[in-house]
Amino acid sequence: MNQNYQKMMKQVQKMQADMAKAQEELAKEVVEASAGGGMVTVRVTGALEVVDVKIDPAAVDPEDIEMLQDLVLAATNEALATAQDLANKRLGGLTSGLNIPGLPF
Repeated sequence: MNQNYQKMMKQVQKMQADMAKAQEELAKEVVEASAGGGMVTVRVTGALEVVDVKIDPAAVDPEDIEMLQDLVLAATNEALATAQDLANKRLGGLTSGLNIPGLPF
């Protein structure tokens, strides 16, 4: 094996270890988003897992279930987008400078 190949393989192995550690840390972080002036709040981990949904009782109107559904949907989508941005920032920095086909960063 030539030295450049060995050096590249060591860099890839380090990057994989760093990414695994970053993904573990992301799974522990939680972001929050709300809709309807705080009527619905959703919490999502950096691993894109919804972990909590809070609904203010004032948001529950049996005559307008669609509004509540829209608030839950809006808060969930915002929380997921925020968590995805967090993941992109954390993981994207690990692969900068490497041009590896198939990696989105």
